[in-house]
Amino acid sequence: MTRRLLLLFFLLPFAAVATPAPTVAITFDDLPFAAVPAEDDAQLEAMTARLLHSLQAEQVPAVGFVNEAKLTRDDTLDPRRVGLLRSWIRAGFELGNHTYSHPSLNRIPLDAFEADLLRGETVTRPLMQSEGKSLRWFRHPFLHQGATPEVRRAFQAFLAAHAYVVAPVTVNSAEWVFAAAYARALEQGDEAAARRIGAAYVPYMQTVFAQAEQLALDLFGRPIAHVLVLHANALNADYFDALAAMLRQRGYRFISLDEALKDSAYASPPGSSGVEGESWLEGWARQAGLRPPLPPPVPGFVTRWAGAAALRGY
Repeated sequence: MTRRLLLLFFLLPFAAVATPAPTVAITFDDLPFAAVPAEDDAQLEAMTARLLHSLQAEQVPAVGFVNEAKLTRDDTLDPRRVGLLRSWIRAGFELGNHTYSHPSLNRIPLDAFEADLLRGETVTRPLMQSEGKSLRWFRHPFLHQGATPEVRRAFQAFLAAHAYVVAPVTVNSAEWVFAAAYARALEQGDEAAARRIGAAYVPYMQTVFAQAEQLALDLFGRPIAHVLVLHANALNADYFDALAAMLRQRGYRFISLDEALKDSAYASPPGSSGVEGESWLEGWARQAGLRPPLPPPVPGFVTRWAGAAALRGY
C-alpha cells in the first residue's frame, strides 16, 4: 500500500467531523513511587499526598499503574506502602496493573511475563475490590508490546482472558529524566538546582505536546483524545499544577481513560514497526509511512543531574 493510501486510511473516517477541543487522559506509571529522593516512608507519604492533592484540585480523573515489587521491603510486604495505594483509591482514582517487577515483554519469554503480570495483581486486585472497584487496566512496561506478531497476538488473548484492557500512550516523553535529576538535586540539598530543573520541565512538556498535536493532525486531520504517561514522583508532586495550567492554556480538557478510548482513533491497531518504546501515535505514524519527529532534547544540565538514570530508561 502506498504512503498516500495509508494516509487516506487514517484521514477519511474523520474528514467530515468538526474539529473538537483537545482532550487528554492522565496516567501515572510505577506506583507507588518512582525517582524519589529517598524511600523513606514519611517522604513517600508526603509526596503521594502532594500529588493526589494536585490531581484533585485540578479535577483530573487519573489512573495509576502499579509495580507490586515496590510494595515490599526486605522481601516483606510493607503495610505503609500498601497504604500509599489505598490513598490513591480513596482519593477517587483508579489503579491498573503494570506487572510485578517491570520486565520487558521484548526481553523475556511470554510465559514468564504473564506470570509476572499475575503476580502483580496479588495486592492490587483485592485492594480495589475492598473499595468496590475492579482491576481492569494494563500498561506494558517500557511500552514494549512483544518482539514478534505471534507474541503480541498470544499476549492479547491472555489479557482478554483475564479481563484486562490495554492502556495506550500517545504522549510519551523524557519526563523521567527530569524526575531523576530533580530527585538527585533534592537528595543533595541543592534547592536552586531543583528549582531550575522544575522550571525547565513544563516548557519541555509543552514542546512534547506540540509535536504530538501536529502528528495527530498529520494522521487524522484533527485533534485526538491523547493519553499522557507520567510517573509518581516528587517532580510531579511539586509541578503537576504548573503542567496542568500549561495544558489548560493550550485548550485541553482532562478526561478519563474510558472517555479517551471512545475516540475512533483507537480503533486503529497499535503499530508494530519493531521500534521499541514508541507511543501508539508514533506507531500509527510509521504504519502510515511517516517518520515521527525526534523527541525534543533534554537540557544538558538536566541530563547531567540525572546521571546514570538518564541512560537506563523507565
